[in-house]
Amino acid sequence: AGSRAASPPIMIVPMLLWTVIGFFSGSLMLAYWVGKLALRRDVRDVGDGNPGATNVLIAGGFMIGGLALLLDILKGVIPVGIAYWIVGIHGVELIPVALAPVIGHAYSPFLNFRGGKAMAVTGGVWIALTAYEAPMFGGIILGVWFAVVERSGWAVLLTAVCMGVYYALIRPDAVLLTILLLHFSVILWKYRADLRQAPGLRGWILRRLPARS
Repeated sequence: AGSRAASPPIMIVPMLLWTVIGFFSGSLMLAYWVGKLALRRDVRDVGDGNPGATNVLIAGGFMIGGLALLLDILKGVIPVGIAYWIVGIHGVELIPVALAPVIGHAYSPFLNFRGGKAMAVTGGVWIALTAYEAPMFGGIILGVWFAVVERSGWAVLLTAVCMGVYYALIRPDAVLLTILLLHFSVILWKYRADLRQAPGLRGWILRRLPARS
């Protein structure tokens, strides 16, 4: 569901409280700790060096990786879901609450402010805000772009553009569009190394293109 009318001034204190709770929830590097406890290794030593669920999956397989992914998603679902659906934080006050878990994961004080790329926790926040809608649409679009371009950062950027167009045209909502913009600003900053390079097409596409003379 989209955001509702602006909240009354009395919601400022709950907003601040749930922003802090959301940041703390996001900053818990659960996937990293799963790697440490279950695999007895630092998952930053594999894959892209990210302390998130993808590298737990690479290092430990689907069961451990799936657990890490679920935990990272729940870091966003739980605080934002409670704040939105139970406490009743809506309107512009929802923006810092929805951003906090993503910032917490991306710049976790538990890892000297060098956290992960925050894709899973962002998905969790959007589950809390829209149930299946945004995660399903975004997940499908992200999967398509990952299959087309080589650089992950470009796939994320193109997904952000598609989601922005969707919410601007189909479900225009200033609060959700602001949250979307802020989320992807954080994520794309974490992917900035990818974005400095050309996106490139996947090999399966290149093999189907006509050969140049």
